[in-house]
Amino acid sequence: MATRLDSILEALKTAFPDVSNIRGELDLAVMDVEPAQLLEVALRLRDDPSLSFKQMSDLCGVDFATYGQDEWSTDTENMASFSRAVSAASTGSLTFDNSMDLPDTDRPRFFVIYHLLSLDHNVRLRLRCAATDDEMPVVPSICPIYACANWYEREAFDLFGILFDGHPDLRRILSDYGFNGHPFRKDFPLIGNVEMRYDSVKERVVYEPVTIEPRVLVPRVIRQDARYVAGESAPETDKK
Repeated sequence: MATRLDSILEALKTAFPDVSNIRGELDLAVMDVEPAQLLEVALRLRDDPSLSFKQMSDLCGVDFATYGQDEWSTDTENMASFSRAVSAASTGSLTFDNSMDLPDTDRPRFFVIYHLLSLDHNVRLRLRCAATDDEMPVVPSICPIYACANWYEREAFDLFGILFDGHPDLRRILSDYGFNGHPFRKDFPLIGNVEMRYDSVKERVVYEPVTIEPRVLVPRVIRQDARYVAGESAPETDKK
C-alpha cells in the first residue's frame, strides 16, 4: 500500500516533470530547483490541490564551504587521544585579520532551504535552491507567495549574506546596523571582528578590536569505562 510520502512524491513528479531531483528522505519529500524556477515552482506547490503546500514553516541558509571537513580528530593508537588539546589548523582559530583558503568544490557554496507543510495531505517538503554565484549569492524572494518568508529571508541575509531579489525590505535583523561580515559563514572568525563595552567616561557603548585568543578545544574521548560495560558497576570512589 502506498504511503503518504509515496503519494506526494508521485504528485510532485507529475506536476514537475522537468525537475529530476525529487526524492524521499526519512519522512519528508526533498526537491531541488534552480533560482530561475523557484517562484513558479513555489506558486504551484501552494496552489495545486494535489500538492497544497500552503504553509512555509521554515527558511534558512546553508554554507557548504567546508562540508565534509573535520575541525579536529583523535588518534586511537596512543594515550594522547584521551586528553584535551587545541587544533591550530581549524576554522575556529581564525581572527578578523587573517583568512581561510576555502576548498574548490563542484557544488555551489550557498543554498537556501525551505520547509513547506501540506495540511491537506499531512506531509512535509524540503525545497532546496542553490545560489549559483558564490561571490554574490542571489535567489528570488518568495515573500509574494509566502508572506511569512519576510523575516526569515532577512535572517538568512544577515547571517549568510544571501541576497533575496524582490524582497520589500532586506535589512539586517539580528546584527547591529554597522556590523561587518556575516556570522554564519564558515570563513567568519568565531571570535568576531569587534567587541563592545559601555564606556563610563564617554557614557556610551564603544567598539574595539577583539581581545579574545582564538582557540578550539578538542573534547576528551573516553574509550573504555567500566560504567558503560554491561554487568559491571562503577568503582565505589565514583559513586561518592
